[in-house]
Amino acid sequence: MRGKAERHRTLTVLRAAVVIALLVVAVLTLRDKLPSLTDVTAALGTADAGWLAVAAGAEMISMAMFARQQRRLLIAFGVHMTRHRSLALAYSRSAIAISLPAGSAISAAYAFKQFRTGGASRRTAATVMVLSGILSLVALALLYATGALATVAVRLGDAWRAHPALTQVSAVVTLGLLIFVGLLAWQSSWQIHPAHPRPHASPLARIESRWPRAATALRPVIEAVANSRAVPGRHWGLALAAAIANWLTDLICLYASARAFSLPVDIATLAAVYLTVQIVRQIPLTPGGIGVIEISLLAGLVSAGAGEAAAAATVLVYRLLSCWLIIPVGMLAWLLLRRPPSGDELVERVPETVPELTAGGVVTGQVAEPRSSA
Repeated sequence: MRGKAERHRTLTVLRAAVVIALLVVAVLTLRDKLPSLTDVTAALGTADAGWLAVAAGAEMISMAMFARQQRRLLIAFGVHMTRHRSLALAYSRSAIAISLPAGSAISAAYAFKQFRTGGASRRTAATVMVLSGILSLVALALLYATGALATVAVRLGDAWRAHPALTQVSAVVTLGLLIFVGLLAWQSSWQIHPAHPRPHASPLARIESRWPRAATALRPVIEAVANSRAVPGRHWGLALAAAIANWLTDLICLYASARAFSLPVDIATLAAVYLTVQIVRQIPLTPGGIGVIEISLLAGLVSAGAGEAAAAATVLVYRLLSCWLIIPVGMLAWLLLRRPPSGDELVERVPETVPELTAGGVVTGQVAEPRSSA
């Protein structure tokens, strides 16, 4: 118990240090650049209603995609939840995560209870929780990878136009190094004599032998992945597509908010600011990142060349749609979900898609599931 208390105290100190560091950087960036309340109010009055409607619609689609992601995973394990009930769960989960301390953990426990109320077994409910969180992180990682590849492609194009011969030589050398490393790896794999194979050990067992604490944290993830091996590939594809759409439509909400105030920031720069802020968002510094995300977004937009008042108005509108308005809607959804499912709302079994879960034990942990920036 003492060791756990010390680790918790250390994490609290580290989080506080990160918050202070971020705030110092933001203050230095925004020094003498914070707009007055009068300027922000005037900027809000110039908003383009059409782009505001696009921003609101994009955020509604983002929430719908989050609900679809969870619902598709439930269907993959043979559990069917109605669309309106899954959407209510998405809003209520997000509201809990935004408004409460340790909201992500409470939101995960609440979703687990709702899955159980709907008829899912304990193992299925826990596995869906973990896998949904993993898919959200994978979708965000794919956006980062896409942005990095796009940046590299643009830089290579500029280098090719400026120094074509040097670029060709660099490409040939890089390709040769990759082939050489691949041949070395292939040759080393054949050096193991078939008469003396290496003893087989599960990934979790190998981790436990070296890093027991890390194995305890990774056990829920490994067991959830093991339980999902029988899930058909089309369910993975649809769930991942919903997770990617969740992030993209949230980015579109920010882009439309910026367009509503005519910010001189292109989509590539805006996406870079958005993805940078998501790194901050995944660290549970404050409930829903309230305060930290607003300052980070404002600092990023101002650094990209946006006017102070217009940038502040953009952040206010975006956070209103993606965070603050979700809280009252989520509370109403929470009241709706207090009534147990009945009639057409009853969770149905779908025998044609039920996988055989492995006997790896019940998943006992939870993975914090990011739902865009809200």
